Amino acid sequence: MGMSIPYERTGRTRQKLRTREALIAATRELITDGLTPTVEMAAARAEISRTTAYRYFTNQRDLLIAAYPEIDRKSLLGANPPRDPATRLRAMLEEFHRMTLETEPQLRMALRLSLDHIGDQTGNTLRRGRAIGWFEDALAPLLGQLSRQEIRRLVLAIRSAAGIEALVWLTDVAHLSRAQAVEVMNWSAQALLRSALADRKRKGLAKRLASR
Repeated sequence: MGMSIPYERTGRTRQKLRTREALIAATRELITDGLTPTVEMAAARAEISRTTAYRYFTNQRDLLIAAYPEIDRKSLLGANPPRDPATRLRAMLEEFHRMTLETEPQLRMALRLSLDHIGDQTGNTLRRGRAIGWFEDALAPLLGQLSRQEIRRLVLAIRSAAGIEALVWLTDVAHLSRAQAVEVMNWSAQALLRSALADRKRKGLAKRLASR
């Protein structure tokens, strides 16, 4: 049996693409309003019939996944990025925080869905770990000073202290403003970087002393 072709990819594709995009835009507006959109709600906001909307999204899960911000960039650093790891990390975090704040409602929704569906397809689809690659790119010049394993550990540590999860805790639990939360996340990232480099320096010194 052949694979089924999505509805919007058959006949009048441009018009269907516009309809799909209108449903996704309506869904994001509803999320920004603090709601958990259903297909019917998105159809009403986009002024599209429910029957038509269900041709594009057969259930709420598919609709919400489609509304999740798609960011396919391999790097958050601009052209000719600096070589200094601390400067690169600072520049990368500036863009990372900008995107996080810009899409905060959708990211909060995705986080909530992933927690509700840990281990299943929904959770895996929404939590793709793209930010890990951005942090690895920012810290790439450390290779030679730190091992790959040490860089990976540093990347995971910084990622755990920055992003939508950290933002939610800092604003909702610690009651910081978003500007204050960004400042704390930046401070944590640089502190972790300094700690990793200092730890490597101590290990190197201990190894040299032991070899004497």
